Amino acid sequence: MVRYFTRRRVRRHYNWKGKQIGFDRKLKTSEYGSLEISVEGLPRTTVISTGQHILIEGEDDDNPFVAKVLKLFGDESGKQKKASVQWYVRVSEIPTGKISLLGREPHPQEVFYYESRSCVDEVDAESIISTVQVKLRGRDLYCRMRLQFKSDSKDTLYVKLSWDMKTFKVLDPVLMEDAAQPTPASTPPRPKSALPPSPPCSPPAAAPVSQGRARRALPTPDPTVMRRASSVAHSRGTMSAGKIGTTEAESLHSASKLSASKCLSAKRRTTPNTPRTPRHITPSIPSRSLPARQPANVLEEARTRLHVSAVPDSLPCREQEFQDVYSFVESKIMDGTGGCMYISGVPGTGKTATVHEVMRCLQHASDMDEIPPFHFIEINGMKMTDPHQAYVQILQKMTGQKATADHAAALLEKRFSSPAPRKETTVLLVDELDLLWTRKQNVMYNLFDWPTRRHARLVVLTIANTMDLPERIMINRVASRLGLTRMSFQPYSFKQLQQIIMSRLNKVKAFEEDALQLVSRKVAALSGDARRCLDICRRATEICEHSAPNPSSTGLVGMSHVMEALNEMFSSAYVTAIKCASVQEQLFLRAVIAEFRRLGLEESTFQQVFVQHQALCRVEGLQPITVSEGLAVCQRLGACRLLLLEPSRLGVQQRVRLNVSQDDILYALKAD
Repeated sequence: MVRYFTRRRVRRHYNWKGKQIGFDRKLKTSEYGSLEISVEGLPRTTVISTGQHILIEGEDDDNPFVAKVLKLFGDESGKQKKASVQWYVRVSEIPTGKISLLGREPHPQEVFYYESRSCVDEVDAESIISTVQVKLRGRDLYCRMRLQFKSDSKDTLYVKLSWDMKTFKVLDPVLMEDAAQPTPASTPPRPKSALPPSPPCSPPAAAPVSQGRARRALPTPDPTVMRRASSVAHSRGTMSAGKIGTTEAESLHSASKLSASKCLSAKRRTTPNTPRTPRHITPSIPSRSLPARQPANVLEEARTRLHVSAVPDSLPCREQEFQDVYSFVESKIMDGTGGCMYISGVPGTGKTATVHEVMRCLQHASDMDEIPPFHFIEINGMKMTDPHQAYVQILQKMTGQKATADHAAALLEKRFSSPAPRKETTVLLVDELDLLWTRKQNVMYNLFDWPTRRHARLVVLTIANTMDLPERIMINRVASRLGLTRMSFQPYSFKQLQQIIMSRLNKVKAFEEDALQLVSRKVAALSGDARRCLDICRRATEICEHSAPNPSSTGLVGMSHVMEALNEMFSSAYVTAIKCASVQEQLFLRAVIAEFRRLGLEESTFQQVFVQHQALCRVEGLQPITVSEGLAVCQRLGACRLLLLEPSRLGVQQRVRLNVSQDDILYALKAD
C-alpha cells in the first residue's frame, strides 16, 4: 500500500493576554497589548505583542506573509480579533519583471519593507501563525547573510531595502528602531515562545570577502608555520626536549608541505586546456554597429509611419469605444471587483489597439497614484497550440512559475478563490477568443467564471471577430458567465479611413487628396479593414519612388500609383485562380465562408461545408452534387493552395481552412 506524506494541519486557539489598554468609542473596539496563541496538543504557547514581526497565512504554505504588528484590537463581544500590521514583501511576491531593478541576485531570506497605500493593513488575528525575527543589515547585506546563513535559523529574515511597487529604496533605520522598541503600554512580560530560541551568533571574523562570482584564492604555504618549526627545532638542547621539538617541527613541516602540495594540485586543476561552457546562457541580440538609417525623403518617412507596427500618438475614430472600455476597467480597479467584457468586430477595426491604448492610459494613472496599482496580462489564442495552454501562460505571467496545464489550472483556481490581504487587481486580455473553443468549453468557462469569485479581483477583456459568438458556439452555462457587457466595433467608413491615414502621416505631404480618397473608398466598400488600407498606401509609396526618374526628387503619390497598388493587392495569383475556377469550386469557397461565419471559427469539417454547399446550389438553381464530387472539388481547391486540408483519410471528417483572406475571395467573386 502506497503511503502519501501530507502536512499535518494544526488547530490553534487565540486569546487576549492581559487587560485591555484602550477603548475606541467611535469604532467600539478594545485595544490589547498582546495575543496568546496555543496549539492543540502542545504545552507551550506563543505570545504576540505590539511591535513584533509575525508570519501570516497566505496562498503559499511554505512562504507565508511577513508583517509587523502595529495594533491589536477586537470588538466588544471578543469574537472578532483583528491586527493592524505593516507589511513586508518576499522576493516571490515581487513581479518577475521588477526584480531586475534590484541590480543583484536577491537572497532567499531577504524581505523588503512594503510602502504602498493599495493593500489592506488590517488582518484577522486568527490568521497569524507565529513570530519571526527580522534583522536590518547595512551595505554588506548580501555578504553577511551568506556568512550567517548557517548560524541563523530559518526563522530569521533580513531587510535592507523598501519596495513601493515601482523602485527599491534604502530603508530608513528609524522604522526598524520603532519595531525593536515597542510602546511601554504594549510590552507585557513575555513568556516562553513555542518556537525554540535561535542560538546567539558570533560576529564573523575579519576576512576579505569577494564580491560576485570571483575565483577562490589558491592555498599557499604559511610562513609563520615554517618559522615556528625551525625555531622550535633549534631551541631544544636536551634529548627529550629535542625529540619533542623534532616531533612538533615534523608535524608543522608536514602541514606546510601538505598545503604546498594542495597549492600545486590546485594550480594544475585551475588551468584547463579548454574553457567550460557556461551553464546559464542568456541569448542576446548584438548591438548595432551603426545607428538606424534615417528616412532619406518624404516617401520613406511616410512609409515608416504607415507601417502596421508603428504605434500612433493617438487613436482616432474610436473615442467613444475608448471611453467605454476605460470607464469599465477603471471602475473595477477602483472598487476591487471583477468582471467580463466581450469586444467584437471584423478584423482591422481597432479592437486590440483600443484596448492597448486604454491599458497605457491606466498604467500612467497608476504611476501617478490616481488609481490603485494593477497587473496587466495578455494572451492570444493564435499563439497557442492547445487551448489549455492558456492556463500555463496566465500563471507564468502572473507569478513567473512554470507548470503543466492541469497543475496551472489548479493553482489559478486556488489563487482566485482564496482571499489574500495584499492582492492587486489583474486585468486579463484574451485576444482571438474563438480559438480557445474546446468540446467541453472548460477553458472559456473558467476564464469567465473566475471574475465572479468574491476574492478574485480579475477583469477579463475578450476579443473576437464574431458579434454573436456566445450564442453560436457557447453553451448556456458559459454564455451566462460572460454577462451582458458587450461592445461591437463597426467597420470603418471611408471618411474614418481617410482620417486615420492623415493622422498617421501627421502633416507629411506625400499623397494627393484624390489618391487618399480613392484608397479609402475602395477598402471601405470591401471590408473597412484599416490594416489593408495602410498596406495599400505603403505599396503606393514604393511604386511612386521606383517610378521616379530621380530618387532624390520624388513627387507625390497620385491616382495612377494607387490604382497600380490596388490591382496588385486585389489581382494576385490567388484572386486570378478564384476567378478562373469552376462554378462549383466558387460555390464551395462561398460555402466555406458561410460556414465559418456561422460557427464563428476559422476551421470546419468537409461535412459541415458540404451542407452549406448543398443549400447554395438550391438557392442558385443548380443541381446539387454528390459527396464524392464534393470531395473532388475540395481536393482541387487544396491542390491550388486555396484551401488547407488535413492530410488524412478521414473523408468527410477532414478539417478545412482557408489559405487566402476572405476579402480576396469576396473581391474575386464580386468582380464576376
